[in-house]
Amino acid sequence: MPLIKAAVCHEFGTPLVIEDVDLRAPEGSEVEVTVDAVAICHSDISFASGGWGGSLPAVYGHEAAGRISAVGDQVRGLGVGDSVVVTLIRSCGSCANCASGKPVICETPYNGDAGPLKTREGGKLHQAMAAGAFAEKVVVEQTQVVKISDAIPKDAASLIACGVITGVGAVVNAAALRPGQDVVVIGAGGVGLNAIQGARIAGARRIVAVDMSEEKLEIAAEFGATDGVLASKSSPWRSVFKAIGRKGVDAVFVTVGATPVYNDAPKYLAAGGKVVMVGMPHIGAAAEYDPGAMAAMGQGMIGSKMGDVVIQRDIPWMVDLYEQGRLKLDELISGRWRLDQINEAIEDTKTGAARRNVIMFDR
Repeated sequence: MPLIKAAVCHEFGTPLVIEDVDLRAPEGSEVEVTVDAVAICHSDISFASGGWGGSLPAVYGHEAAGRISAVGDQVRGLGVGDSVVVTLIRSCGSCANCASGKPVICETPYNGDAGPLKTREGGKLHQAMAAGAFAEKVVVEQTQVVKISDAIPKDAASLIACGVITGVGAVVNAAALRPGQDVVVIGAGGVGLNAIQGARIAGARRIVAVDMSEEKLEIAAEFGATDGVLASKSSPWRSVFKAIGRKGVDAVFVTVGATPVYNDAPKYLAAGGKVVMVGMPHIGAAAEYDPGAMAAMGQGMIGSKMGDVVIQRDIPWMVDLYEQGRLKLDELISGRWRLDQINEAIEDTKTGAARRNVIMFDR
């Protein structure tokens, strides 16, 4: 097996270690992608901190873009040299969910302990989220990648793999937002900004960003928010009602993993509105709400995993919107870092000030 550099987590809550690891060649319908850029998502940080459990040692990272450098003998429609986005969405194509157009909740499990990664000594190395992209190369199923234009920069393209499809997809797929409706987006971080621009693209009338930071609210306006409300205000939903001129919105997108936010989210809703649950608290967290009031008002709560996307359908049109100048990607990038700076980049991401930090590989 060839050796590659990867950032390995050996113990939850400790810095990642840059070391040589073994990556086997692609088999069957797998492809090998030489990574040019991989973004740091809060999900990677939650896993590495132990918030969601998991197997160790592990290689995290799942927002990547690069070029195919090898293919298995059953790969069709992709070839060496193709520019691609690499996602964590590994779909079997034949389970009930995949067959009904919901590949993000594929029922076929994946054992990352038995994946293509090994330690240099040949020991177990977990391929986290079926990607393991904090590394120079990855080997993944061809269903996890989407061919993209050579014209789109890889740092911008990497963001589409998770943060962009999660935010935009929550609006257009999970909520099925219609032109003229009003929305609240709680959290103006990376995913929240994409929900905001998803709502703009979908034709929302009013898009209200709610966040603890004035600076983030100003950034949200650049992405399409029509109004901003500080979450630190007493009863911030009342400020939303005043801003939009009606009592309640059609959809609330919770893009942060904070339980108190989920407790308050239904308070922003109009009759018939829905809370779209995007942000993920740690395992075991619980929220409270009044089910009787929600039932009487015809309101609902739905989960949205990865924006309910079908990547082969949704990523190409998002790339096209970027090339038209209608989808902001470059503006989402806060900093560009080397692999050996990944722990610094993670700490910067933890501050909450960064939109997306991206690890770049100098080819």
